[in-house]
Amino acid sequence: MTEEFINYSRRTVFRILGATAVSTALAGCLGDSGEETDTTRTPDGRYVDSAPDYDGWFDDVSNYSGTVDRRGQDEVIVRVGAREQGMAFAPPAVMVSLGTTVVWEWTGNGGTHNVVAQNSEFESEYSSSDGYTFEYTFDGEGVYKYVCEPHRSTGMKGAVTVESQGGGV
Repeated sequence: MTEEFINYSRRTVFRILGATAVSTALAGCLGDSGEETDTTRTPDGRYVDSAPDYDGWFDDVSNYSGTVDRRGQDEVIVRVGAREQGMAFAPPAVMVSLGTTVVWEWTGNGGTHNVVAQNSEFESEYSSSDGYTFEYTFDGEGVYKYVCEPHRSTGMKGAVTVESQGGGV
């Protein structure tokens, strides 16, 4: 009886390990949970080579791993209430061309959010509704840092870097 239990336990362990290995391999091939796969990279998967100096702005931002290059697009989506707890912008840092409209789209996660530029250039209403949007068209070059005021202390911050078509901030 003990022998059967041990054999059964080993088989069960090997099945679990095998299933875990297959799941991990598939997840590696398919990307992560989809949280950032199509919104934080260019179609060819690249980040900006020379990101601007954000002066420590992203030091406490958990999902910042570089500036995403979206230059050449007329409209760019940034999700509000991204990540597990809904306390992030995705992507947190994006580079766009002069004249690009950035649309912040609420996911409905993480409670009530807003989007407020540090330089008071733009400010959204507060919302917790999935699908709520706020948009702003960037007509000046530079780095525009912004926060969600209710979640600033959790590191819910972002930045839009605007370049002319020729490059250079």
